[in-house]
Amino acid sequence: MRKLTLRNLKLPDDTLVDIVVDAGVIADLSPAGTRTAPTGDVLDYGGRTYVSGGWIDLHVHAFPEFDPYGDDIDEIGVKQGVATIVDAGSCGADRIGELLADGERAATRLLAFLNVSRIGLSRVDELSELGWIDFALAAKAASEHPEAIVGLKARISRSVVGANGLEPLRRARKLADETGLPLMVHIGSGPPDIRDIVPLLAEGDVLTHCFHGKRNGLFGDNGQPLQELKDALKRGVKLDVGHGTASFSFRVAEAAARAGVRPHTVSTDIYRGNRLKGPVYSLANVLSKFLLLGWSLEEAIASVTIFPASWLGRPELGRIRVGDRANLTLFAVENQTAALVDSEGEERVTHTIIEPRGVIAGDKFMECEVRSEKSH
Repeated sequence: MRKLTLRNLKLPDDTLVDIVVDAGVIADLSPAGTRTAPTGDVLDYGGRTYVSGGWIDLHVHAFPEFDPYGDDIDEIGVKQGVATIVDAGSCGADRIGELLADGERAATRLLAFLNVSRIGLSRVDELSELGWIDFALAAKAASEHPEAIVGLKARISRSVVGANGLEPLRRARKLADETGLPLMVHIGSGPPDIRDIVPLLAEGDVLTHCFHGKRNGLFGDNGQPLQELKDALKRGVKLDVGHGTASFSFRVAEAAARAGVRPHTVSTDIYRGNRLKGPVYSLANVLSKFLLLGWSLEEAIASVTIFPASWLGRPELGRIRVGDRANLTLFAVENQTAALVDSEGEERVTHTIIEPRGVIAGDKFMECEVRSEKSH
C-alpha cells in the first residue's frame, strides 16, 4: 500500500479526522479538513464511517483441527474487522507450536493463552486427568514463545474437571505463579462452586463468561454480585464477556449493570459453529448487544481496543497515534432493525447495529466480508 490519506472518518466520540498512513506507519492524525494537500491515494469517507484502534477479541478459538472448538484465523479476524485475536486455550503444550505457526501465516495478529492441560481442547474434558497438567512442558512452551503466549487458560466447570474439583485450578494457580503469567479462568456449571473458584484468582487474572446464565454464576438469585466477586474486583481481577454458545445472558448482564458491575473486555468465544449458526456470529454482533444494553459507542469500542490492549501490555494495539504502526478498524453504525439473541435463546430487537468495513494493518488494507444482521 502506498501513502494513503483517509479523509472524513469519525472517531467513536464523533470527532471527524483525517489520517495519513505512510509505509505502514501513521504519519498524521488531524481534524478533518485541516490538511491543505492530501497526498498519495485518497479515500474520502464523507463522515459516514468510523475508525478506531484495531479491534481485539480477547477470547476466540482459532485452531481449526479441533472440532467443534476451532475456526480459521482470518475468518474470525480481519474478515470481521478484528485486527488481533487471542486464542483462549485451544492448545496446550502439545500443539501450541502448530497454532502459533498458523498465526504467522495469517493476516490477523494472533496471540494465545496456553491451556494448562497439555492436550488442550482435543478433548472437552481436558482437566479430568491431572496427569495432563504437566508443569515442565507448560513452562517450556511459555519460554519458547514469550511474544505470543500472553497467559494461561483453565476451564473450571463440571464437564471439564470431572471429579477433580478445584485441584486443576490450584495447579493452574501454582503454574501461573511460577511462570509469572496471568490466568484466564472459564466459569460455568458447578461443581466446583463459584465461591471457591473466585478467591483463587489474583490481580491481573481474568474471569471469562462473566455473564453466563447458568446456576453457579457471579450474581446471586437477587441479582446482586457475590461478595467473592466484589473482593476479586477490588484486588484487580478482570471480567471478560466470552459470549460463546452458552455463556451470555441478557438477564445477567442487565442485573450486573443495575449493580454497577461492568466487564473490562467484550469478547466472543467464537468458533466455527457459533459463527455460522449463532448466537455469536461476530465481534460486531456482540458489540451491538451492548449498545442495546445502553452502552455508548465509545464504551463499546474501548472494550475491544483500549482495555484489552492495556491488559495485554501492548497499548499501541488499541490506539491511534502518530508514529505507531497502522493498526486500525473501520466500521459503520447503521440504523437497522435486527434481532439479537443471547445464549439462552432470548431475543431482543435493536435498531442500531455495528458493521465492520475494513482493517488497516501496517501497509495492508483489507476490506471486511460484511454479513447483514438482518439474516440473524
